[in-house]
Parts: sequence; C-alpha cells; structure tokens
Amino acid sequence: MSFKALFSRALSLAPERLHFAAHSHHLWPDASFEAQQQAWLDANLHADRKWDLIFGEVIPRAQAEVAAELGLPDPNSLVFAPNTHDLLLRVFSAIERRPVRILSTDGEFHSFRRQADRWEEAGQAVVTRVPLAPFETFAERFAAAAQGGGYDWIVVSHVFFRTGGLFDRIEALAALARPEGPWVLIDGYHGFMATPTDLSGVADRVFYVAGGYKYAMAGEGACFLHAPDGFGPRPVITGWFAEFGDLSGPPGGVQYRSDGGRFWGATFDSSALYRFNAARGMLSQAGLTTEDVAENGRALALQFQAAVGAGEAGVFGEAEILNPVVGDGTRARFLALRHPNAQAWRATLLAAGVVTDVRDDVIRFGFGLYQDAADVDRLIAACRAV
Repeated sequence: MSFKALFSRALSLAPERLHFAAHSHHLWPDASFEAQQQAWLDANLHADRKWDLIFGEVIPRAQAEVAAELGLPDPNSLVFAPNTHDLLLRVFSAIERRPVRILSTDGEFHSFRRQADRWEEAGQAVVTRVPLAPFETFAERFAAAAQGGGYDWIVVSHVFFRTGGLFDRIEALAALARPEGPWVLIDGYHGFMATPTDLSGVADRVFYVAGGYKYAMAGEGACFLHAPDGFGPRPVITGWFAEFGDLSGPPGGVQYRSDGGRFWGATFDSSALYRFNAARGMLSQAGLTTEDVAENGRALALQFQAAVGAGEAGVFGEAEILNPVVGDGTRARFLALRHPNAQAWRATLLAAGVVTDVRDDVIRFGFGLYQDAADVDRLIAACRAV
C-alpha cells in the first residue's frame, strides 16, 4: 500500500527527491499544514483568551494522545516543552544532592551528552558511561551497573540514535527507582511512535522524554516529559505554568502542582501541539496504528536490507548493518550501516537527490509512510551508482 497522498504537499515541493531520513527530519503530512493555519486563526480569534483554549482543549488532547500511545494511566503526568533539553534541565534541577551521580552510556544523543559533559566540567555531576559496544552484552552490563547502586540518576535511550540498537531492560531499571533515588529517565525520542511502546507497568517509577520531530510527524517544538508521582516534587528550574492547578509546598515557599505539571515551564509556541494533534488525528482517520506504521517501515527496510545483502546496492554491500531486521519484534525505524566511507557515500547520494544522514562512520536510512516499494527500488539503484 502507498500512503503518499497523506504527504502530497511536502512531496510536491521536491518531487524528484528521495527522502530516506524519516528518522532524522520526518516530512510533515498535509494535516499539519491545516493545523498550523488553525493555530494562527485561533491565536487571533481568541487573542488574550488564547491560553484558555490551549490549556482547555489543545494540551489535554495532546496529553491524552501521548498517554494512549504509551499506556500511561494519567495524562496529567505529562508536560510539554519546545525541546527535550529544557526538560532534562528541569529534572536535573529537582535532584537535591550535588554533585549528581549519573549512570548513562557513551551513546546518548547530544542534548544529554553535551550537557552531561558540562555538568561534570562544572563539578555539578559525576557521570559513569557504560560503553554500548559490544552491543550484544550492553543491556546486561548496563543493568548490572545500575543494580550495583551509588547513583542518583540513571539515563538511557530506548533506541540509540546512532546505531539503532534497542534497550530492552527498562523493567529492571524501574525496579530500582525510588523517590529518594535513584531516578530513571528513558530517552524515547527514537522509540516514540517508531515502535509500539507500553509503559503501563513502569509508569509509576520512570521518567520518559520524547518529542514529535521525527516519527510523530509534528515537526519541532512538541517535546514532552512523563513524570511519575512523588519523584522530584520541587524542581529548581521552574516556569510560571507550574503555578496553575492544585498547589502544595512549604508555607511561604514556592508552590507546585503535585502531578506532572510541577515540571511545566513558561510561555511557548503551541502551534507544534496543533500539528501533533492533527497528525494523530490523521492516523486515526486512516485507521493506522503505530504498529501498522512500524510494519510498513519494516517491510521497506527488509527490501533494502535484502538488496544490500545480495550485492544489488553496489558498495553498500561492503558495510556492516548494525541493526539488521530480524524477526518481528520492536526495533528502530531505520537501518544503520557502518563503513569508513559512510560520509562520502552520504555526500554522493545527496548530490543525486537522495537524502540520508550520517553519524561518524555510520550512514542511516530511515523509513516512513511517505515512501513505498518503488522508492526503495530507486534508492537501491542510486546506491548501486555510488
């Protein structure tokens, strides 16, 4: 099946382009164009009362959509922000001891990697990084390190952005989490709406952060945090939106909401939430679930993987596929191929109108609803010409 009609505006702007970077900058569906217009109309129609509409309708719908996607029992555990970095800062600020003892990996995305490096440099954190390689033993090694104790904050990706490896021991980490520490934060940016994710069994013990830039098809600005009750009741970095609702705190001190709203920031561009809600509505209207979208991506990835393995994709057959499609379990929505010439290959493909992306010596091919089998055939031919 082809779902290109849902992306007719984006595809018509560059009809000859092959965009196989759905994991990096997902094209926006037509529904998001109309949602962006609606955000403008609402802002000017309601003017000074715009935020009544946003907090009364737009945010609750977005919270309900995220909660339904992840199996969260209470949508009020969710807050939104323009980017995940803002949310990481708020969680970090709620940890009362300094330096913060952090357990993480050497494969986290830059929003955490760079900030963790700077926290260490400033004496605000001590970070232990478990190497991803060899990935076959990573989950066991990371869980063992966490169980060894001595940490205030455990931060790990669900799907690793460079290699596409998937961490499958979230429950083991959740069993360690306590309001007094350690806290567990799962970076779900490459998992949310990329592969079915059920947090119902751990929602009361783990933080989860993700956003809509990639697989949720909402573009920039629609990031969110799920915060379990009782963990971090009074973040130091706090915005005035956290003053709305039932408040508690020391007499005469700064008051906070007791649900996830304690992590709210301040004024932000709400149009991203309009786009997110519209994308979710589009999928619902089309009868598509995340499982359906993931299966579509899996089929396309298998088609490309088979061509690479059969030598039909030219020099790409020399690369190591770090996360091959095997079986039908949860997985990344991209293939990561490692080779010393990855940077040059990506540049050659880009010059030919094929968009991928590269991280060091790993070239990544992302698969989305706006591609079909014919597009993969064209991709294979382009790779063969490199």
